[in-house]
Amino acid sequence: MQFESPIVRRQSRQIMVGDVPVGGGAPISVQSMTNTDTCDVAATVDQIQQLQAAGADIVRVSVPSLDAAEAFGEIRKQVDLPLVADIHFDYRIALRVADLGVDCLRINPGNIGREKRIRAVVDKARDLNIPIRIGVNAGSLEKDLQKKYGEPTPDALVESALRHVEILDGLDFQDFKVSVKASDIFMATAAYRKLAEQIEQPLHLGITEAGGLRSGTVKSAIGLGALLLDGIGDTLRVSLAADPVEEVKVGWDLLKSLRLRTKGINFIACPSCSRQNFDVVNTMNELETRLEDVTTPMDVAVIGCIVNGPGEAKEADIGLTGGTPSHAIYVDGQPDRKFKHENLVDNLERLIREKAAAKEEREADIIAKS
Repeated sequence: MQFESPIVRRQSRQIMVGDVPVGGGAPISVQSMTNTDTCDVAATVDQIQQLQAAGADIVRVSVPSLDAAEAFGEIRKQVDLPLVADIHFDYRIALRVADLGVDCLRINPGNIGREKRIRAVVDKARDLNIPIRIGVNAGSLEKDLQKKYGEPTPDALVESALRHVEILDGLDFQDFKVSVKASDIFMATAAYRKLAEQIEQPLHLGITEAGGLRSGTVKSAIGLGALLLDGIGDTLRVSLAADPVEEVKVGWDLLKSLRLRTKGINFIACPSCSRQNFDVVNTMNELETRLEDVTTPMDVAVIGCIVNGPGEAKEADIGLTGGTPSHAIYVDGQPDRKFKHENLVDNLERLIREKAAAKEEREADIIAKS
């Protein structure tokens, strides 16, 4: 069963990244970043399409040179997902990608150079309704802040962010979002909490350089989960040393776990034990792989025995409880049928797909009648 999240979200100003609203109560968007050579247009387009299929709302692309900017323009023509250009130091790159259809500029005004150059970028962004992301990172703090604080701290991150905010404020530009990322969970969460009280703009969440697939997922779940539970965050990226598609999957799992967004199947599965009446682990691995394409929000319980199985099944759209000689299937919380052990995964997959199709049809009818 799907329940409303009890989280009360921080109120923030809303900006538009392409057609995706960020802030102002909009659903928390999931982002990732390409790791291909941007000048390899075909490879970058392919990766963006993979990210989109996995559920990414927004994708960031590194644009380190003017050649990469021209490649970005070709990429922009071939994908329909909102794209953020990641730019450092060279204001000319920002101006060029703005003309080529970028949806957001990830750029720190303070490292662009002279005021004239900053103004040129901001004026271009204003004229074309392009928002800016201020991205502060503990690994690249300004030298004077490193000297002042001795090392990266939450206060140093916030002070750096507010410097960039002050520049945009001075140019009367308010369509921006801010991130204050660190690889240390305590530093990042403290910085975000401090910043959330001082600006009205949306916040882009991330635990930067979190680690590999397993360790980075754990670290991101703790850090981002703590902030999301506080109602802080309007868009997020899970940073993993892994296939970027995994970042999107983990991001969605975070939001689904906190009932902040729903997409696809939310599995409730036991860890398995000697009481199990079927191979829970392999069954779950098979189901997760086979059903990745299902986007209809559903709760599916897969429990190996009758101790907790019936209780979990009664709270799910579809529930499987292991038994002997056959396994009990619940639909909408009620006993429905039994499956033999043979072809268990095939039968369960078919039932889940049928249920998803019925839910989609019912929702379509409601929309048509409204």
